[in-house]
Amino acid sequence: MDFRTKVPVQEGISKIEHSSGVFLIGSCFVENIGGKLDWFKFKNLQNPTGIIFHPSPIRRFFQRLSNHEEFRQKNVFEFNGGWQSLEAHSDMRRDTETECLNDLNFALKNTREFIENAAHIIISLGTAWGYVYEGSEEITANCHKIPQKKFKKELSSIREIVNDLEVISHSVLQINRNAKIIFSISPVRHLKDGFQENQQSKAHLIAAVHQFIQTNDQSVYFPSYEILIDELRDYRFYTTDMIHPNAVAVDYIWELFSNHWMSEKSLELNREISKIQTALSHRPREENSLSHKNFLTKLQAKIEEIQKNHPEITFS
Repeated sequence: MDFRTKVPVQEGISKIEHSSGVFLIGSCFVENIGGKLDWFKFKNLQNPTGIIFHPSPIRRFFQRLSNHEEFRQKNVFEFNGGWQSLEAHSDMRRDTETECLNDLNFALKNTREFIENAAHIIISLGTAWGYVYEGSEEITANCHKIPQKKFKKELSSIREIVNDLEVISHSVLQINRNAKIIFSISPVRHLKDGFQENQQSKAHLIAAVHQFIQTNDQSVYFPSYEILIDELRDYRFYTTDMIHPNAVAVDYIWELFSNHWMSEKSLELNREISKIQTALSHRPREENSLSHKNFLTKLQAKIEEIQKNHPEITFS
């Protein structure tokens, strides 16, 4: 007997290689998958202006990329002694206006250059609930602890989200016509919005993504939300906050993703890289012992062999 239902995963048409380039943007679930890509030494760039949960600020970010539209003074502001933008996460907060603008625009330049040669774009949508700052019409990427009374909270409709996805897709095509977009819904629940409100939000995101990809050959869907919520379906797969997936859940979802979206060559290379990464993490009892020196010599030889055959891979 099989005591759980298994979520079917679409086989990737264009497989991911270590050298192909993967750009990731969106909710904090991006950082789970991005961490795995880092561990296995894939060429990747993730959340250049920090975590973004809502599709609208993600759409705005891609519009800036495709239109070569830099951040200007009107796009940043000072609050509590620091400078930030409502289009970026608080990770981009800087001490001065100049630093903030320079770093935001560097992120745009670096991202555009990366996407021009990337094979895959992974976008993880977190919520359909958005916050609009007073006097503005755009949903913010982050509220930066500004008093809540300054914002209007609203739920984006399915149609509005589809429009965001259409603009994102068009923007990507303007930069790189060959990039494949992989959409996913973050399995992290936004319970601060309320239990029923979170379900409504996820429903809007799921319906919008599926409606969009039906008519867009460039885009596909990876069911990270369904895997955690339906297939794993147990609090033992969550961290202590009972909201975020734990390491076991992330490993499981990563395994499904890599098995369906990565080439056999990269999967085989992953196994070799994982052995090296684990060895590099090892802390010996006696660093100066002969056995440890021999261990390091053999390890270095393996690293050099991989780097010789795969110049795109580097070990720190």
